[in-house]
Amino acid sequence: MNWLILVIAGLFEVVWAVGLKYTHGFTRLWPSVGTAMAMAVSVVLLAIALKTLPVGTGYAIWVGIGAIGTAIAGILLFGESVSTLKIVSIVLLVAGMAGLKLSSTA
Repeated sequence: MNWLILVIAGLFEVVWAVGLKYTHGFTRLWPSVGTAMAMAVSVVLLAIALKTLPVGTGYAIWVGIGAIGTAIAGILLFGESVSTLKIVSIVLLVAGMAGLKLSSTA
């Protein structure tokens, strides 16, 4: 169950990272409120997941989900460039996260 909570926490990290773009430096009220709420949910869920998961593994996977999701969102939502190196890097992040999960005892 805590792995699922960790994945949801990572998805909320994507929400707040993308939300930062819409806040325009926290000068727009409602995007700022939504982003702050997503930040809080993400960190609280991470803390819950880390009650039983190893901190290094849990944190790395949380960050990885956020990084991968935000990179993909940037491509899809903001027209950011796609390159072979970017795709290979995302695949390597996924492989690293899988390795951390497989090596975890929790």
